[in-house]
Amino acid sequence: MYITWFKRIIDIAISVLVISFLMPVFVVLIILLWFNNNGKPFFFQQRPGKGEREFFIIKFKTMTDEKDAKGSLLPDNQRITAIGKFVRKTSLDELPQLINVLKGDMSLVGPRPLLYKYIPLYTVEQRRRHEVKPGITGWAQVNGRNSISWTKKFDYDIEYVNNVSFKLDAKILWLTFQKVLKREGINQSAERPMQPFNGNN
Repeated sequence: MYITWFKRIIDIAISVLVISFLMPVFVVLIILLWFNNNGKPFFFQQRPGKGEREFFIIKFKTMTDEKDAKGSLLPDNQRITAIGKFVRKTSLDELPQLINVLKGDMSLVGPRPLLYKYIPLYTVEQRRRHEVKPGITGWAQVNGRNSISWTKKFDYDIEYVNNVSFKLDAKILWLTFQKVLKREGINQSAERPMQPFNGNN
C-alpha cells in the first residue's frame, strides 16, 4: 500500500511544500545562473528511471562548457564556477529535481539515477536498483556518499529496494536534512567528485 499509493502522495506533498517555501531562492538562483552560464541556468541529462525507462534529470548548471584544444570538455574542477561551488556545497543544485518528482520520473528517496552507459556493467543483482523510482537522495547517499566504493553503493541500493517502507524513507530524509544543514551534501562535490563506474572487476 505504501509503495503503490502513499509514497507518491508524500512525494508530491513534500515537493510542493519545499518548492513553495524555497521559491525565492529558486528564482534568485535561476537569475544568477542565467547570467553566469550564458542563459543556461539548468542542466539536463538522459538517465534511466524505473524499469530503465528514459527521463531527463534536471539540475542547476554549476559548470561551464569550456573545452580544450581537441574539443573535449575540461575536467569538472576546471569548469565549475564560483557560484557553482556554493550551489553544490549547499546541495541547492538538486532542487530542480523536485520537478522530476512532481512529473513522476523520480521519488524523493530511491537509488540515485546514474548514466545509461553503466547498465551493461551491472551484475544481475545490481540491475535490480531500477525496480523502483530513482531518488533525489537514497540509502547509499546517507551512508557514505562518495567515500564508499561503487560495490558498496549498489549494495545499499539493493538493500533499499528490498526494504522500501515509510519508516526507512523517513529515516533517509531526516539523515539527508541533517547532512544538508551541516553542509556535508548528499551527492558529489567539487572537492570529492564522483568517480566513473568501470565495472565490477
